[in-house]
Amino acid sequence: MRAQLGDQLVVESPATGITRRDGEIVGLHHEDGTPPYDVRWSDTDEVTLVFPGPDAHIRHIEHGPGSAHEPSRPRTEQPGGQRSAEARGTPLDRPPNPGDIGRRVATERTRQGLTREETARRARMAPEYLAYLEEHPADPTVASLIRLADALGTTTVALRGGGIDLPPGLGQALLHPQLRDLGPDECRARLSTHGVGRVAVSTPHGPAVVPVNYEVVDDAIAFRTAPDSVQAAAVGSEVAFEVDHVDEAMSQGWSVLVVGPARVVTEPDAVRRLVDGAHTTPWPGGEREMWVSIQPTRITGRRITSAEQ
Repeated sequence: MRAQLGDQLVVESPATGITRRDGEIVGLHHEDGTPPYDVRWSDTDEVTLVFPGPDAHIRHIEHGPGSAHEPSRPRTEQPGGQRSAEARGTPLDRPPNPGDIGRRVATERTRQGLTREETARRARMAPEYLAYLEEHPADPTVASLIRLADALGTTTVALRGGGIDLPPGLGQALLHPQLRDLGPDECRARLSTHGVGRVAVSTPHGPAVVPVNYEVVDDAIAFRTAPDSVQAAAVGSEVAFEVDHVDEAMSQGWSVLVVGPARVVTEPDAVRRLVDGAHTTPWPGGEREMWVSIQPTRITGRRITSAEQ
């Protein structure tokens, strides 16, 4: 038995010949198309790992234009060959509700600038299955997760969130590491437009480093906090702000450090622009209406990679 992505697996009753179940093959585990397969069943839209028995056969679907074969389950197509939200089982008036794995896959794929099609090709699975995984709570097979991790240059543990309570950088150091300074433009590019960073402040109880959701506005770092918070201690003094990223799979990463005076943003128009342009609300929640701005006087950064790169 051999199949391609998009073919149908049909399971029939050996006694009557009546079709009991069919589904689309959305994942291959062997390059030669032999079992097992990841199958999305037409009756439940769930994806499971299937080892076909003697009562199963493959219905090959022509994938080129002008195909005379159609999947047994009607689909609503949109431009570009994407199924509509209704056909995927997602109500049109409700946004997709991905599971944790799907969110991590989509985030890492977007961070690397990969399309779904390219990621699916690398992982040897159907783009429709990757879309389903990113938009619905799902539990992909171990083999599918391994292929996705390999395609994204990460680990299955990272995609499952297994290291969420551990600090980054537990992996081994590179055999031939290369540490180089980042220029100002490279540093600003890594700061991006927003994200999560850490601000270092002096408090009556000693120095403290606390995470903040930040925005980059006109080259300044801005974050929201409460007047009685630790972060508010930054106001009126020179502070350090740091952002970094560690690639566990490749044992490499970068860090950017911004140093400058911090002040409270009080101008109504400036506050309004910050509120209207904010990419997210502060993760800790609560009333955090005080905007603090850090005007950089020094921006430095470093990146560690393999010497071969």
